[in-house]
Amino acid sequence: MTGVPSGPFVHPALFYGDEDEYLAGTVPFVQEALAAGEPVAVAVPGENLRLIRAALGTGASSVRFLDMREAGRNPGRILPGVLLAFADAQTPGRRVRIVGEPVWAGRTAAEYPACVQYEALTNTAFRGREVTVLCPYDTARLDTRAVADAYATHPAYLTPGAPAPRTSSAYAPGAILARYDRPLPPGPGLPAAFDAGSLPAARHLATDEAARLGLTGSRLHDLALAVAELTTNSVVHGGGSGTFEVWAEDGHVVCEVRDKGRLADPLAGRRPASRDQRGGRGLLLVNLVADLVRVHTEPSGTTIRCWFAVRAAGAA
Repeated sequence: MTGVPSGPFVHPALFYGDEDEYLAGTVPFVQEALAAGEPVAVAVPGENLRLIRAALGTGASSVRFLDMREAGRNPGRILPGVLLAFADAQTPGRRVRIVGEPVWAGRTAAEYPACVQYEALTNTAFRGREVTVLCPYDTARLDTRAVADAYATHPAYLTPGAPAPRTSSAYAPGAILARYDRPLPPGPGLPAAFDAGSLPAARHLATDEAARLGLTGSRLHDLALAVAELTTNSVVHGGGSGTFEVWAEDGHVVCEVRDKGRLADPLAGRRPASRDQRGGRGLLLVNLVADLVRVHTEPSGTTIRCWFAVRAAGAA
């Protein structure tokens, strides 16, 4: 992918229609990084991961590979757990390259808005840093909305056969963030109220209901952690009280917390915690343990909804 602008932060979309176009766009990008001695990671769905690994041959041993279906199942985890985690671990002053594919055919309607928000926020998270993130988009399988949103979240784009990236005239990440920060529909039941004096009771009630709905083992522990962090945040930062609700939905247990606070920082919960950081880890922890997190915030309050997959008995 010779010709990509040289920074500091470069974030092009790569539009491809078949396997050959995918490899023609991603493999040279990785090879150029290896030739320049630049750290490079490939975080794409497993089937595409295998394609790139095979095409690289012996060079694959110098690449960090991550299956985005696992590492990025929750789009809110991609920045703190994948991209920023990899970039922050490298020697300062060296350009870092990443192939990141957060949107693929099969992403659910609930997941998709969080994917687009992630792409828009990537531009803010890496502003001023020597990092290139190449984001492939499958134009043959994704719908027209996903392709249009990619033009709006990436300042440049590449198409098959193009010698260099082009500037996207549709680039408008702020407008995308506003468009997808939509109110979440109410849950199916009656939310329960909590305040500072009832935090332990709220956690136990939520965990008991999740267990009744089939959540077990470590996933039940993860939900308990998420409820504890979110309800505590509501008490400390969200007006001192809130409501919570737990229900079953499409093979998941869903937990939601609403309060009267407002998230002023769109990157809240999407930055890795520094070693000396005290506090401020609650939403980050929720993003790291949940299978999906959706957030809606407005002047009158904030809603945070988390999904936890219910695994069949005996599943890993």
